Amino acid sequence: MFDPVIAPSGTLLGLLQRGRGDGTLHALTAPRSEALAALNHCVLRDPRHDWQVENRSLYYARLYLDLHGELDAIEAHLFDAEDILDTDESRTGLALAVLGHLASYGRWDALALLRRYAAHGTNWAWALDELALRDDDAGLRALAAPVLARFATDAEGEAELAATVRDAFEPRPWRLWADDPRASIATRVRAAQETGCFDRWQRQMRPTGPRPGWSVQAVFEWAQQGIERGAALHVPAARCLTAVAGPEDRPEIVQAAKDGTEGARCTALRYLADCNDPDALTLIQGAVATGSAVVAEAAVDAFERMRSLAAVDRARGWARRPDPLGAAAGRVLACRGGVHDRDTVLAALREAVRGEGPDAPTLWTLVDGAGRLGIACAAPVLRHIYRETASSHLRGRAARALAATDPSFGTGFAVECLWDCEETTREIAARHAETGDTRVVERLRRLAADPAEEAEVQTAVRSRIGPEETAV
Repeated sequence: MFDPVIAPSGTLLGLLQRGRGDGTLHALTAPRSEALAALNHCVLRDPRHDWQVENRSLYYARLYLDLHGELDAIEAHLFDAEDILDTDESRTGLALAVLGHLASYGRWDALALLRRYAAHGTNWAWALDELALRDDDAGLRALAAPVLARFATDAEGEAELAATVRDAFEPRPWRLWADDPRASIATRVRAAQETGCFDRWQRQMRPTGPRPGWSVQAVFEWAQQGIERGAALHVPAARCLTAVAGPEDRPEIVQAAKDGTEGARCTALRYLADCNDPDALTLIQGAVATGSAVVAEAAVDAFERMRSLAAVDRARGWARRPDPLGAAAGRVLACRGGVHDRDTVLAALREAVRGEGPDAPTLWTLVDGAGRLGIACAAPVLRHIYRETASSHLRGRAARALAATDPSFGTGFAVECLWDCEETTREIAARHAETGDTRVVERLRRLAADPAEEAEVQTAVRSRIGPEETAV
């Protein structure tokens, strides 16, 4: 997928792209045409850097409802000629997910669009999954013929159909179609289901990779084969070593960690770190200094997994290093350091923002550490990350850290977090937002009554207001 261009955080478009609660609040006070234009821009050009983990669909669907937004722009996007040329599901996935939520809120125009796209669109499987959760049996049965028509009736087409049925995210439509009164449909789907089950059984009977009886050297060779074909296998290989290696194999593993092949070295470092081997920290330091980029990255990852007091003590000595090991040391202290490590974690947090910006991957752990250690002086940096990051997950972590470090959180960011795109962030807000603000009380009531809201959020809401106040 393309790298999205994110507008400045002070603009309506930038707020909506980030999924911030202020985006909804600003959109509701902006001219309706301007708000809908920004909303359509977000839905049709997915702004998420990682669309598989960040939430936006419910956030945008709720705003469509509040703005009484038409779906013409989504319809034009779904059925544009580009749908045939660009088959990447990320082009239409967000729009389809938004339509799914709108359908669950009773928007029949959204349901009709999903049905039409499932019958004729390229990313039909996604639309079918949305319908599987929300459509009735009659609506799904009407799609059986157009969906099956996508698959040829020759051997290759039937094999493709079987794989599609086997890997379907939501099996409900296929189960309905297997019992379809039309023999031509039911027979074909049942045959595909049987073939898929047989394929799954065959894969289970023919496993690849390490097996009982392998030697330590065989595990190293398997890890190296993965490196050569571009697959990082040192993590599962290290788990295999746990099963096949004995005390007598330690010298061979230590030697591999010093000067083995890339696959063997990564595997040995991971294994020794997980075992808290007394030489693991020295070997990790050596790997960062002398190993390839792959080995150095594996060494840093192995170090961050260590839980021993020795690893924490070593992190205190490495924290000022201007290299990946120094950055990792800061993250280790953020996760496992004590109150006397606050200054080091704060320095690492400030340096990461200054050097890499508000979306730096290292910030996830450092932000958590600032909250865990209660670093009050970190609040200004956390507020900056909250405002500027394009990652809704990182913003949620910043909100959690602010709740622990910033006395003004309950009357400040916590209020807008009630409209945030991430349910975990809304849950934090539900627990901390001051109810002296009338917007907070009304929003809590709405969240408590919304059937689409996550159970954890509603539990947090009900811990703040009584049952009689949830009625709308």
